[in-house]
Amino acid sequence: MDHFLRKASFSSGSKSIVRIIAIGAASAGLLYLNNNPDSRKFPLFLSRVDPALAGDVAKGAPVAVGDGGKPSCGCLGRDFIANAAAKIAPAVVNLSVQQDLNGFTTVRSMCSGTIIDADGTILTCAHGVVDSQGRQLTTKGKIDVTLQDGRTFEGTVVNSDLHSDIAIVKIKSKTPLPTAKLGSSSKLRPGDWVIAMGTPLSLQNTVTAGIVSCVDRKSSDLGLGGMRREYLQTDCAINAGNSGGPLVNIDGEIVGVNIMKVAAADGLSFSIPIDSVSKIIEHFKKSGRVIRPWLGLKMLDLNELIISQLKERDSKFPDVEKGILVPMVTPGSPADRAGFHPGDVVIEFDGKPVQSIKEIVEIMDDRIGKPLNVVVKRANNEVVKLTVIPEEANPDM
Repeated sequence: MDHFLRKASFSSGSKSIVRIIAIGAASAGLLYLNNNPDSRKFPLFLSRVDPALAGDVAKGAPVAVGDGGKPSCGCLGRDFIANAAAKIAPAVVNLSVQQDLNGFTTVRSMCSGTIIDADGTILTCAHGVVDSQGRQLTTKGKIDVTLQDGRTFEGTVVNSDLHSDIAIVKIKSKTPLPTAKLGSSSKLRPGDWVIAMGTPLSLQNTVTAGIVSCVDRKSSDLGLGGMRREYLQTDCAINAGNSGGPLVNIDGEIVGVNIMKVAAADGLSFSIPIDSVSKIIEHFKKSGRVIRPWLGLKMLDLNELIISQLKERDSKFPDVEKGILVPMVTPGSPADRAGFHPGDVVIEFDGKPVQSIKEIVEIMDDRIGKPLNVVVKRANNEVVKLTVIPEEANPDM
């Protein structure tokens, strides 16, 4: 069948995204250069590791992993990557979908995933299994799930969240299923070893390794709009088909879900931290969807350099060492009704001192409709107490 490879590249002259679609057939290959009018919504990087990939690229067979001796000292043994990969590999799966194309049924490799519960719960990416409206992609009503040992199951999408790009697929098995353990992304540091696993370009059981480059790469740094998100940045080699697969620490635990890469550069890959994913899963269990509070504030973490620059521009800027600057308040928003002003510096939120946006997000959690007391500093060091009531965020924001 045809092999689809979508790749986004950046044209510095026109400042627009050019989407290149290569379609390879058994007898001939075609290259289409398409200026996608929607592409301006995306920055210079591949906006996800596109799952619409060739389904018939030769599938790699499982490789036996040596059980080299454990290091007796505090250093890592030569088999530490192989040992970590072997620990989680049985739980890593390939998800493929059947779709109709011009009257013919095609099977295309979609994405990767990981079994995280013996009941058949699979963690994967949303863009691999649902469309932009949240509808299951398959026209045949099923998703084929293939395990490392060759077993195949019919999977069903039970939950998905397009904003975070996380989905849950469920399979049923009469025999025991291998599972992977969730680790902690908060323990990661730049320079830590990590492993990416999955099915890039339909090559099952692929393992690549690298290091953590950044533990809190913000969506705004990548030119992504919408609500604020943070990613793990690594230099692991990931490609189309790796989406939804696990990012693994040297203990064989999931610390992230691989999502996207930069198209025009090497060694710039991004994953959703597993701590964030765990909260999303809890939302799925609790209400079947992710509930996010909204204040209507644009916020900026302050540091010494930013504060000194602001003081140079405005001598009335409040005397603070840390805090969160409010550069903009959305008219008619909960924050606007509460009395927030552009230029406010948030120093206390719900009775707790705060120094970062991340702390505010964690405090709010899913507290919709519940009053939160906030303390801000204004020009000339005026301290003001406000009460804001978060509303549920619009998913399209």
